[in-house]
Amino acid sequence: MNGENAQIVVSSRVRLARNYHDLPFDNTGNANNAELCVSRARQGLEGVSGEGFTLYRLNEMNKMEQLSLLERHLISRDLLDHSAEGAALIRGDRQISVMVNEEDHLRIQAMQTGFALENAALLAFAAEDRLAGVCDFSFDAQLGYLTACPTNTGTGMRASLMLHLPLLTHFKQMGNVSQTVAKLGLTIRGIYGEGSEALGNLYQVSNQVTLGRTEEEIIAAVTAVGRQLIDMENVLRLRGEKDNLELTDGVWRSYGALRYARQMGAGEFMQHWSNLRLGASLGILPVSLAAVDELLTVAQDAHAKKFKFSDASIATTDQARCVIIQQRLTPKEE
Repeated sequence: MNGENAQIVVSSRVRLARNYHDLPFDNTGNANNAELCVSRARQGLEGVSGEGFTLYRLNEMNKMEQLSLLERHLISRDLLDHSAEGAALIRGDRQISVMVNEEDHLRIQAMQTGFALENAALLAFAAEDRLAGVCDFSFDAQLGYLTACPTNTGTGMRASLMLHLPLLTHFKQMGNVSQTVAKLGLTIRGIYGEGSEALGNLYQVSNQVTLGRTEEEIIAAVTAVGRQLIDMENVLRLRGEKDNLELTDGVWRSYGALRYARQMGAGEFMQHWSNLRLGASLGILPVSLAAVDELLTVAQDAHAKKFKFSDASIATTDQARCVIIQQRLTPKEE
C-alpha cells in the first residue's frame, strides 16, 4: 500500500502527549522543573544501541537553526513559543523526535515516509516505554493520560497523514472535504499543523480528539479517511490525464521555472513545487518523488539562508533557494 500511495501520501506521523505525574504540567518560567524534564527524557533515551539521540536546547540556538528544525517537522511552532525552556531529543535518522517542555512535558513523535501510520505508532510507543521507565506519567484510570489541553486527554495520541492534494484543491473540493472530515471527528490543517496554510497543496489529516477512543480506533479512522482522499484525488488525476494539455503545460512550466529562475520567493516556490510533485507522481517529469520531497525541506527559508551564508557570491535568500533547487534538478549529464 505504501509504494502505490506514496504519490499522494508524503508522510505519516504519530504524536503522544505525556506529562510526569509529580510535576505541574506548565513549566513556563520554572527553570528547575523544566530542567528536570529534560534530564529525565535524556536518561530514558540515552544508551540505546544504534539509536543515538541528540539534544537541542532552543535557548542555545539562533532563530535560523530553530526554524530549520521546524521546516523538517522535527519540532512544532508551539515549542518555538516555549523556547526559553524548550528542548528536543532527535534520533539520528530523524524518525523519532521528543519535544520537551512544549505545552506538555513531553511530545513524543514518530515519522515515516509514505502511508505508514502503524509503523509510526510502533516507534512512538517504543520510545514512550523507555521514557516511562524513568518516571511514571500522569494517568487516570477513567480518563486516561492527563494533558495540559483537555482535547488531548485520553490516549494523548494525534495520528496524522501529510497528503498532497493539488487536484482536489484546483477543483475547489477541499471545503466540502473539510466539513465531511469534521463530522467524523477528524480535522484538516496546513503543512505545519494548527493555524498554518496549506502551502503547496499539502494538508495534514488528523484526529481532533483523543478521549473515548483507543489508539487502534484513532489510527483506523485516520487511515480510512486517508484512503478516501487518495481515491478522490486519483479520480481527478485520471480525468486530468485524459485531457492533459492544461495539466502537463502547468507541470512543465513549473519545472522550467524551477530549473532556470535566478530568484524565487517561498510562496512562489511552493506553488511550483506542487506542480513538480504532481508531474513526478504521474511520470511526466524526469525527477523522482524522493528528490521532490527532499526539496520541500532544503529549499525553505531557514535552509536557504544557511546555504547563503556558506557562499559569499549569493546575495539573497531567494537566490540561494534557486541554487539549491537547480543543484538537485539538473540532470548529471548536463
